[in-house]
Amino acid sequence: MRMLNLQRYLKRLQCKRISAYFLPGDVMVLAIGVLGVFYLFQLLWSTEHATKVQIRLADKIYATYSLKLQREVHVPGKLGDTVINIANGKARFAKSPCQGQYCVHQAWLSLAGQAAICLPNQVSLELLGENKPYDSLNY
Repeated sequence: MRMLNLQRYLKRLQCKRISAYFLPGDVMVLAIGVLGVFYLFQLLWSTEHATKVQIRLADKIYATYSLKLQREVHVPGKLGDTVINIANGKARFAKSPCQGQYCVHQAWLSLAGQAAICLPNQVSLELLGENKPYDSLNY
C-alpha cells in the first residue's frame, strides 16, 4: 500500500513543471545573485604578482626583500635558524627547525597577499604587491 502511494506521488511531481514553483521574479533574483557573486569574485580576488617579501620575526618586521633577486635568507627564530628561499619572483620556507614542517610544505608563494607562517619558530613571510589585496583582516 505504501509503495503504491509513493508511486502516485512521484507521478504527480513529474507532471508539474518547474514554472509552477518559480515565478519570473524568482528567476530574475536568482540570476542577479549569481551574476553579483561572479562580479564580486573578479573584483575582490587578487591575482596580482608580488614584488616584495616581508619577513617577520615574532611581532616585528625582520626584513623586506625584492623578489627580483635570487637569495637565501637565514632568520634566527625561537627554536633555531629558518631558511627562506627567494627566486624567480617567488618565496618559500626551505628549512625550519620546527617539528611538523608545515611551513616548508606550503611550497612557493607568488601572489600578493599570500603568507606562510612557522608558529613554533615565530617566523612568517608575506608577499606584498603594489595594491593591498582584500581580505578579512584589512577590511
